[in-house]
Amino acid sequence: MEKRIELIAKKFLEKIKDKEIQIISHFDTDGITSASIMIKTLRKLDKTFYVKIVKSLDEKTIKELPKDKVIIFLDLASGSLDYIEKNELEDVFIIDHHEIIQKIPEKINIINPELYGREKISASGLTYLFCKELYPNKDLTKLAILGMIGDCLEKNIDRLNTQIIGDSEVVKKRGLLLYPSTRPINKVLEYSSNPYLPGITGDVKGVLELLRETGINPKNGKYKSIIELDEKEMSKLLTAIILRKPSTKKEEKIIGDIFLIKFFNKLEDARELSAMINACSRIGNSNIAIQLCLEIPEAKKKAESIHVKYKQLLVSGLAYVSKGIDKIEGNGYVIINAKNQIKDTIIGTIASIISNSFGYQEGTIIIAMAYDKERIKVSSRSVGRNGKNVREVLNSIVTKIGGEVGGHEFAAGCIINKENEEEFIDKLKKNFEIERIKL
Repeated sequence: MEKRIELIAKKFLEKIKDKEIQIISHFDTDGITSASIMIKTLRKLDKTFYVKIVKSLDEKTIKELPKDKVIIFLDLASGSLDYIEKNELEDVFIIDHHEIIQKIPEKINIINPELYGREKISASGLTYLFCKELYPNKDLTKLAILGMIGDCLEKNIDRLNTQIIGDSEVVKKRGLLLYPSTRPINKVLEYSSNPYLPGITGDVKGVLELLRETGINPKNGKYKSIIELDEKEMSKLLTAIILRKPSTKKEEKIIGDIFLIKFFNKLEDARELSAMINACSRIGNSNIAIQLCLEIPEAKKKAESIHVKYKQLLVSGLAYVSKGIDKIEGNGYVIINAKNQIKDTIIGTIASIISNSFGYQEGTIIIAMAYDKERIKVSSRSVGRNGKNVREVLNSIVTKIGGEVGGHEFAAGCIINKENEEEFIDKLKKNFEIERIKL
């Protein structure tokens, strides 16, 4: 993989000697941090570039791309190789980690771990290693770590991620995986969406009752943060949460490594920053998300305000899901068709939270759907990252009814036309039932 990165980086440097660059990146945390790493690097190289952040990559977007620029796709395009070849784009570079199901055209320069041992690494991690070949800058590691956490890869850190963390000045502590670990615990519990805590999330009275039960009281009107709790307080809080969340079978699910990184000259919880970047972009402010990554002071307050609104949307969406409205449950699968009740830009986050927090059996496939004008955004997750390949499930249906598919083995998504809504759900149910009969 490292040799491939070095080779593609050399080709890229050659191509950009006399050409401008167009960056196309995904709008989630991993895509935003990837774009920010690239922006910082190209600035150091004094290159002219343009940035476009997209929710998904369709043929129309690719068709509109300039043919006289070097195009670099970040955190996407592995599922759009046919479109790129069809539109005869010449100087194309892809840094991505999603599954490849199409033949790679000769002219496309691609860096993707799916081609080299399938090591688990984020696009931002790959972008950091790529940019390290262009212009070494260890300060960019914190953005790579934010992308890694945004893609939930911090629980099983592979070789390349270990190398990136080694380049950084990250502080790692063991503790409760509620974030931000640096903020008062009462507010952290109230807005906890991942994990979702029944009777606590979104419930101020439930939060205060829990804290009274554990003997954690405010001092001078302010509660301690998670990293300020002593061992006894941490143990009591953990026990109280497990009792309220009986679906949690192992402490490891809510106990783990907390990553603290220096941002705006202050140690911050990387999970909170990652969530804040994601919130800004998903609510339609990807420009503020990038400014936050670039540590532009004016962006911080704006990002914090947007994040509060985003958390409220998440809590509202989870409350809707918990009511069981528009939910189809079968053997080994759950389909939630939220329609207009949950924004399409947060349905993927909702699906992830459900798969981690709602007590479904390992291997259960969660399918969450939300309207996006005349289209439907579909997000799929496999509980415990185990069982069927959800990307293959979606692809088998979308190839018949039309649409776009992308993602990974246990976390994938697609976009279909609204007119195919009922057919899509019917085919999903049939697919799952046929598999059950085979078993």
